[in-house]
Amino acid sequence: MSTFRRKTPEELLQMITKLKQGRLKVYIGAVSGSGKTYHMLRDGQMLRHEGIDVVICAVSTLQRPETMQQLGDLERIPSIHWIKEDKQGQTWEQKDLNLEKIIERNPEVVLVDHLAHMNRPEAEHRTRWEDIRYLLEHGISVMVTVNVYELEGSAQLAQQYIGREVECTVPSDTLHQADEVRLIDVTPEVILQRYSAGLLDNSSDRAFFERGNLAVLRELALRTVAEGVGGTLEKHRAEQGLTGPTGTAERIMVSVQYHWNGSIYIRRGQQIARRLSGDLLVVSFQNKARKLNREEETFKRSIRELSTQVGGVFEEVAMISKRRLPRQVVRYAKEHQVTRIVLGHSRQNRWQEWINRSVINGVLLMTRDIDIFLMADRAEQEGERILPAKTTKLPAIKKEDSYRRLPSEEIARQIDHIRRGTFKVYVGAAPGVGKTYTMLREGNELRRQGIDVVIGLLETHGRQETADQAASLPLLSRQIIKYGDHHLEELDVEQIIARNPEVVLVDELAHTNVPGSRNSKRYEDITELLAAGISVISTVNIQHLESLNDAVEQITGIRVRETVPDSILHLADEVELIDVTPQTLRQRLQEGKIYASSKVEQALSNFFKMGNLIALRELALREVADDVDERLESWERKDSLRGPWQREEIIFVGVKLDHEAERLIRRGFRIAYRLKAKLIVSYIHIGSEFSLAGAIADKADKLHHLTVRLGGEFEIQYQPLRQRLAQSIVEEAQSHHATQMILGQTSTPPWKRWGRDSLLKKVLRHARNMDILVVADRES
Repeated sequence: MSTFRRKTPEELLQMITKLKQGRLKVYIGAVSGSGKTYHMLRDGQMLRHEGIDVVICAVSTLQRPETMQQLGDLERIPSIHWIKEDKQGQTWEQKDLNLEKIIERNPEVVLVDHLAHMNRPEAEHRTRWEDIRYLLEHGISVMVTVNVYELEGSAQLAQQYIGREVECTVPSDTLHQADEVRLIDVTPEVILQRYSAGLLDNSSDRAFFERGNLAVLRELALRTVAEGVGGTLEKHRAEQGLTGPTGTAERIMVSVQYHWNGSIYIRRGQQIARRLSGDLLVVSFQNKARKLNREEETFKRSIRELSTQVGGVFEEVAMISKRRLPRQVVRYAKEHQVTRIVLGHSRQNRWQEWINRSVINGVLLMTRDIDIFLMADRAEQEGERILPAKTTKLPAIKKEDSYRRLPSEEIARQIDHIRRGTFKVYVGAAPGVGKTYTMLREGNELRRQGIDVVIGLLETHGRQETADQAASLPLLSRQIIKYGDHHLEELDVEQIIARNPEVVLVDELAHTNVPGSRNSKRYEDITELLAAGISVISTVNIQHLESLNDAVEQITGIRVRETVPDSILHLADEVELIDVTPQTLRQRLQEGKIYASSKVEQALSNFFKMGNLIALRELALREVADDVDERLESWERKDSLRGPWQREEIIFVGVKLDHEAERLIRRGFRIAYRLKAKLIVSYIHIGSEFSLAGAIADKADKLHHLTVRLGGEFEIQYQPLRQRLAQSIVEEAQSHHATQMILGQTSTPPWKRWGRDSLLKKVLRHARNMDILVVADRES
């Protein structure tokens, strides 16, 4: 959008109205007891210290010590108390906002609890949400709390999954109307601990506080906020004139014709979208000049109905011409931020593809930044025509025979797990979100409970709030290691094991140790501490996760060198997200609370650009939501929001020793992990075993190391004849009974590919019996 375009009267009026309105900030959590009120009060105190006029009204602390402490000397405007009686005759006290007193006092900001609240019958407004909109119109900013199941759309899901009916809800678009939305993420373990300690309302239904139910609501909260952030990111990118995939979320586009196999493509697309937590688009490109016959009309109706049934969006698009169809498919996909196009394999031979201008070859030729998924038609081989549309309940876990003797290896494994310390990781989208502060705060809370907690390694980065939290915790000295002319400090694993605390706090999980250290990476130090029976609480930013390395580079343009394997995050007993809005994070940066003042301007124009922070936040929300879902599926008889994956998959990744090999392996890992599949990575070397030496062997070793680090199997095969390479790749995949093959885009420029068969084309022609994912080459 040009900055020189004259604004319309409507736009001017909207901007002027916005200037006069107050700001709305919403704190959302999975359930009561997440800490929403605590964080709201803490932010209110910070605003007050900046000279902003802040008051509270209808805030419920439930006498929780930490929350009561945050009240401090904030001015309280008395609420209107009244007694509510339910159908069973039970009564309890309610608090309504005293609008008259608030308007008379006219503060800059008012803090309020329970956005989803029904007012007394005689009140001016029926709900608290209407009260808050009234205050916003009078120029008073509001900070308020809400639980995810109190949003209209989420309330239905909550009732479906945990059987809890919600008495009062707020409109689904409430979060979209807020200026800021902050998620307060807490693990089920923490909520259950607070419930057992009597810090929550123990009169609530006990079934509501079951681990599985809490996990479902937590995932719902993460995904709800992630969708809102995704919408904000798309709007920001549109303003910047950017198109194509954002790099944060999956959007699956299924291209169908009005034919019997359209249902197969849609159902497969649905499975992919659900397992990857993505959106589903179903698109049919049709020649509007040709009238559909009766059979096609029938298939059109069924495809439209099925798309709605599986949660997808259907659209019929007028085809420009068959010759230009590949270009039109690619353009549509880019305009709709599609990350993966699902098509059927070509049924034509080489000459038919050339004469008839194959749509698949055209799409592959014209796109390099969107993945192409070619779906095998197994109908002839397996009789598989329709995959189940409805997800079924996970089968009940078979009860183990308590009289059967366990093998010695299983006994040893279980003993090691019992002895192992508990591992908790705080995850953030970027530096400065408050991971270290929260870790120290938890350390102090554990110490008050009589648990022996020490700080093994801490980086305060000069932040006073963080230093204050560390003041009352024992700090162990670091190990001094000589490196060249310098003496550097690292985590002293030996000293910690000798001290043998119950819990050790260790900052910056992804740190690479100085050469000569006991271990090369800090996560290896932590693994050793856990094996010694010492519990560890640590911190990491989402960009350091190995499998997200390419997505982070696509978002920020920066290649992160220090990474941790995804398995380390999966090893954690608890993973908790510290969520902060980009606006707040940039403000903290400008105030010098993240980096020194000399680095602020550079950071704001590079890593801390608004678009980067929005995208990284969405990435973090979605990654933790997926982690919650994976844990949920491992618990007994508990549905996940993404549904069960019932097919046994084997993912085969074919790589060359080029720039895209590592990216293909990471992509293969993420798919294999989501599908609970085995990962095989294969490199076929042209020549003999003796020719694999020097720099080539070093590259192969690097790929082998990455594959093993991500939990896969790496193999090298040899083929003396280059012209048989395509057949060798397919044969190797078939020997492993692969159900999905992952390959990279051809690196040959488009103008060189016309009329020639690339290696990719040859493989596709020989492997029509399996699903093939052609991964976009975004580095070209």
